[in-house]
Amino acid sequence: MSWTDERIDQLKAMWERGLTASQIADELGGVSRNAVIGKAHRLGLQSRPSPVKANETPKKAAPARKPAPVPAPEPEAPRAAAPIAEAPTPVRPAPAASAAPVADAPAAETPAPRPRIVSVGPGGFLRQGPGDQQAPIPPAPPRRLVPAKPSPEIADKTSLLDLTERICKWPMGHPGEPDFHFCGEAVNPGFPYCVEHCGRAYQAQLPRGTRRPPPPLPFGGPRVR
Repeated sequence: MSWTDERIDQLKAMWERGLTASQIADELGGVSRNAVIGKAHRLGLQSRPSPVKANETPKKAAPARKPAPVPAPEPEAPRAAAPIAEAPTPVRPAPAASAAPVADAPAAETPAPRPRIVSVGPGGFLRQGPGDQQAPIPPAPPRRLVPAKPSPEIADKTSLLDLTERICKWPMGHPGEPDFHFCGEAVNPGFPYCVEHCGRAYQAQLPRGTRRPPPPLPFGGPRVR
């Protein structure tokens, strides 16, 4: 709601009468307490004294009263002690004659070991029970692999581990021999062998008319019934 001249005059009148900002807001209606305070400051009205004075020190609480001391009771006069009659000393009976020695109690018998039950599986092998299983063996630490030294027969020759796509793979010798190795020369492009071994591995087939007949079978060949 806007501040009209009439509402401003009412605000000034109630402010001079000492009404609080909340009471003025309730009387005017449609405004809040903060709006009333802000308008009063803009109009230059006299500020209200704070209810709490800065120079005023809080009053100290009165010290608690100590309870009055309770008078101690007067000591009673000592009374004459009555003579105490001596009690007769009890007579202990004489120890009886020693009885016959008691036989020692039999020692606790140790329980006999229970028979072990073993299950025999098919084939005659013995099955393990839950208590027979061993603890898992920890894995062995990894070993460092050391490359084996080549034999002196193939020290300067191409071995199986040296083969690549650019090396001729023609075997030289028999695999069972100690000096078995591979050719090791540069390959013919597009082939696994060098030029020399390609000529031995790939041979042109002769025409049918120029082919030689196969050699005769030994012992006259198979029998025909």
